[in-house]
Amino acid sequence: MENLNPLSPVRFSVKLTLESIFKKEMPMPSRPRNIEIIEADLALPEHADAMKLLLSEYALDPMGGGEPIPDETLERLPRVLSQRPGSYTLLAYVEGQPAGLLNAFEGFSTFACAPILNIHDIVVTRSLRGYKLADHLLEAAEGIAHRIAACKMTLEVLEGNTRAQTVYRRCGFEGYELDPATGKALFWQKKLTAPSLQ
Repeated sequence: MENLNPLSPVRFSVKLTLESIFKKEMPMPSRPRNIEIIEADLALPEHADAMKLLLSEYALDPMGGGEPIPDETLERLPRVLSQRPGSYTLLAYVEGQPAGLLNAFEGFSTFACAPILNIHDIVVTRSLRGYKLADHLLEAAEGIAHRIAACKMTLEVLEGNTRAQTVYRRCGFEGYELDPATGKALFWQKKLTAPSLQ
């Protein structure tokens, strides 16, 4: 996912009562022949290493903020995620090499009295963008959402990230609003100093 302005996110959602939209396009030249999407087991070193590699690339990209994740945080992240209920990590492999990552977390809708699956991170390695790996990751995430009986999937995308927005719309997401008269939802944050997780 490409982010131009980390301070201006827009919230998107897709209701699972609607069919996902995947437009078919002609394949690009030299399209990878072997694409595999797996649900990661972060207790396995190869899955943990792939997750850290791709998340680091995302963080260092200007669209992800351009700042490295601290080594200590990155090293303990797989263990913490693997122990967290409602945490899901998907990995995309192309020709056996890690090429895409999606991290998602289970939330809850009080209005629907049902789970929500929030897509927290999605990234495709720069050299393999344009092959719809993000579409495959989102399709697999929708499978998880159905498995946990979620009522919808949600994600945040920056206003300037038009490339990612094109992908999300193609996959059935749209801006969240209750009534056009009150406008679309805004995603706000307040940073806290939290105790370190061990």
